[in-house]
Amino acid sequence: MKKTLRNILFSIPILILGSCDNGFDELNVNKTAATAVDPAFILNNALVNVSPPSGVVIYEIGIVQQMVSPNSGVLTGANFNQDSRDNTQQTWQRYYRSVVRNTYDVILKAKALPNRPNLLSMARITQAYAYMVLTDTYGDIPYTQAAKGFTDQVVLPKYDTQQAVYTDIIKELTEATAALDATKTIETADILYSGDVAKWKKFGYSLLLRAGMRLSKVDATQAQQVVQKAIAGGVMTANTDNAAIKHDANYTNGPGQMLNSTEAANFYLAAPFADYLKKTNDPRLKSIAVRYVGAASGPEQVAARASTDPAVQIGMPFGYDNSSIANVVKTLGLKSFYDFSQVDRTRLAKNQAPMFFVTYAQTQLLLAEAAQRGWTTGSVEDFYNKGVRGHMEQLASVDANAAVPAASIDSYLKENPFVAANALEQINTQYWIASFMNGPEAFANFRRSGFPKLTPNPFPGKGIKGDFIRRLTYPNSEISVNSANVKEAIARQGADDLDTKVWWDK
Repeated sequence: MKKTLRNILFSIPILILGSCDNGFDELNVNKTAATAVDPAFILNNALVNVSPPSGVVIYEIGIVQQMVSPNSGVLTGANFNQDSRDNTQQTWQRYYRSVVRNTYDVILKAKALPNRPNLLSMARITQAYAYMVLTDTYGDIPYTQAAKGFTDQVVLPKYDTQQAVYTDIIKELTEATAALDATKTIETADILYSGDVAKWKKFGYSLLLRAGMRLSKVDATQAQQVVQKAIAGGVMTANTDNAAIKHDANYTNGPGQMLNSTEAANFYLAAPFADYLKKTNDPRLKSIAVRYVGAASGPEQVAARASTDPAVQIGMPFGYDNSSIANVVKTLGLKSFYDFSQVDRTRLAKNQAPMFFVTYAQTQLLLAEAAQRGWTTGSVEDFYNKGVRGHMEQLASVDANAAVPAASIDSYLKENPFVAANALEQINTQYWIASFMNGPEAFANFRRSGFPKLTPNPFPGKGIKGDFIRRLTYPNSEISVNSANVKEAIARQGADDLDTKVWWDK
């Protein structure tokens, strides 16, 4: 009897445990948590991060003399022609971590989804854009082995030559854009064009046109072939085709965020940019600039002092720090350096301003140059006028208060007519203006074309040997961790400094 009772008592916990275990796994599964992410949303993450970081104001926008700061420290960069790797690394880190890695992930996933070929093409085009910015900025970069840390355990990728990178970018853009198919699944979740295949095609071919033109100095024959292929495919024909990321309170414009917070009173429209717009009576100056007249400090830059009148705008010259600029301030009769003009933080540089990657205006200007070189048919002047008009009209999509009246556009084109003898200079100077706020593209086209004709920054303590910065330097993290591959790239390309030219910059 005792033995039987003992067996019964012993079996009770087992029965209890058995009954508790029934459904235990199911109870510990979060039924509301996502178990997979639609790769379209991963692509959106990449697209949001294509919008450049704040560092482009310190370097690229400064190098092409559109904005300048007299302050050093964390803002050391183009204003003093010096190497500050905390700033030169920003595009590298943002693009590799958040654009290249995500597009690579989408490409892998989309290849396993035969019913979604458009998603694959969109990811390839986006990745090609990112790699073009990276190689244009730094030269030789990790490419064929990049983003393979998780999939192939390649944590120390080799660097590819810029020539090899461009060859593959052109292949990727050609194949991916041609493969877009409106009869296949439309990726409506896409934040760039809501899956509109026709617009993605125009984006892809316009980017291919840009890639072809980038080779104009290093390989004119290949450049012409690529340009003609892009034009045959069909490039942007209106501002509604523009590739631009819209920003909101959660995903802010990088330069705008910096210019509206810590550095609100530290960056100014550069004199070369403001003076050019002013001397040509360009109506865009009113859309871009604001001057807080009589401001003696940052806190005095208030709405009551704000003027967008082109007649009162004064750009800040290069070559001065926050001490020596006092002499310029005195000569000009200003209250302080806070009295110089700035890009308007309530319009073009606001937190929620869109960032334009590839535009109709830029595309028309590249077509004008292609026609001037005999690489395509059509009137150079017509392409030029469409490019200028396109950018002026584009400003209304940034902010209603930045809209340029149609009559002002007509007057500008009449007062500043196209002159065939100065075609390349006029076209690329307008490209400089049309690329305002897209620092990487303005910097790249300035090096490629040699226009606009800018006077070298005369700052006495410059850290470069030449007249202008030609590339940005590799991150210190790459040098310390991936040192063997970085050294190989440097041995092939040239010194890791601001003077070394990239492959296409001849």
